[in-house]
Amino acid sequence: MAGDWWAPICAYCERSDPGFWAEPVNALSNGAFLAASAAVVWRIRRSERSDGPALLLGALMAVVGLGSFLFHTLAVRWSLLADVIPIALFIHGYVLLALRRFFGLGLTPALLATLAFAAFGFGLEPALDALTGRSTEVLTNGSVAYLPAILALAGVAAGLLRPQACALGPARAEAGRALLWIAALFCLSLTLRTLDRAICPVWPLGTHALWHVLNAGVLFGLTLTAVRYRRRGA
Repeated sequence: MAGDWWAPICAYCERSDPGFWAEPVNALSNGAFLAASAAVVWRIRRSERSDGPALLLGALMAVVGLGSFLFHTLAVRWSLLADVIPIALFIHGYVLLALRRFFGLGLTPALLATLAFAAFGFGLEPALDALTGRSTEVLTNGSVAYLPAILALAGVAAGLLRPQACALGPARAEAGRALLWIAALFCLSLTLRTLDRAICPVWPLGTHALWHVLNAGVLFGLTLTAVRYRRRGA
């Protein structure tokens, strides 16, 4: 069983051998997450008000980049966990923050809603597999795992954009519009992730590195939207 943790994984177009630098573009493109992390932390630090949850998300962006770098260099089973766990933590952490900050939910209701979202995400892929009779992971090159995040982002944006007469209405509408643009960028980045293997015959580098760069922009935009909303709603 211990040997399974070191089983090689060849999941992306750029990789042609098990070497450490077999995916140089995919590996180095994770610098975008480090840049996004530094930008978020810098924006918060120069503000008059601290924002602990946003700082945590900013730090988590760096962990996402480092974990993904490990996976795209070592390309073994344990490094896959280093890749996916920080991403999952960011997604669910942001859902929790959005429920608390944008909609004013208490800690317990927000935690319960986040757990419900996690359960939905866990069951969505098997449900789609049963519905289609095919492996949606194979069909989407693994991108189906991010479908719950897109749905959650769209749902939060829709909730913020509904007509509201309260004092926070303008700030919520502004955040909702920002999240819609970020959702569009997320869809584009996810499309590039999905096409990586399909485009391999004509573009050997693949498109996964573009997913990294654009997705770093998504994480930066999400966190910055939460920071700006807190300032406007203060």
